Amino acid sequence: MIKDSHAITPDILLRPVTPHDAAALARAYRRNREHLRPWEPERAEAFFTEEGQAARLADLTALRAEGRMMPWVLAGDGGRGEIVGVVNLANIVHGAWRSTNLGYWVAADHAGRGLATAAVTAACRDAGERLRLHRIEAGTVVANAASRRVLVKCGFELIGTARNYLHINGAWRDHVLFHKILNDRGPAT
Repeated sequence: MIKDSHAITPDILLRPVTPHDAAALARAYRRNREHLRPWEPERAEAFFTEEGQAARLADLTALRAEGRMMPWVLAGDGGRGEIVGVVNLANIVHGAWRSTNLGYWVAADHAGRGLATAAVTAACRDAGERLRLHRIEAGTVVANAASRRVLVKCGFELIGTARNYLHINGAWRDHVLFHKILNDRGPAT
């Protein structure tokens, strides 16, 4: 499983999330609540609390231990500071499929600095090299042009548009789907 960290900038580290990140994640989600609202599911108030994030992190840690998820955070101060973003490889499937779904966000006050592109690039590298996956899929709400630009810069190819794909910000939203082929290794190699 992926365990290492990646320096994204001299002061921002992409590192695996830990249960100790609950308070910092809660703060990050509260600070970015309006910034993320158009792109995320509706959240219960508990999601924005340290307790809510602690419960969520317990679930993510269990999924990581099962090899079904890899959650990272982008943290300032060399990885010890405030969280300024999240990257997740979810629904990891091995066998003949060898695929995963990518999700990510960067804090409003850090957007436009190339952090998402660098973090997605690192996640793709680890997915191919360490997890030995073949493919990554990602989707964006149709209106999220910035996220689409990140995916294209990272070598993702357009698949198409999925109608009413996810329930985001209170409604079923169409998504533009992308994927990236990481390698051509067979499942047993």
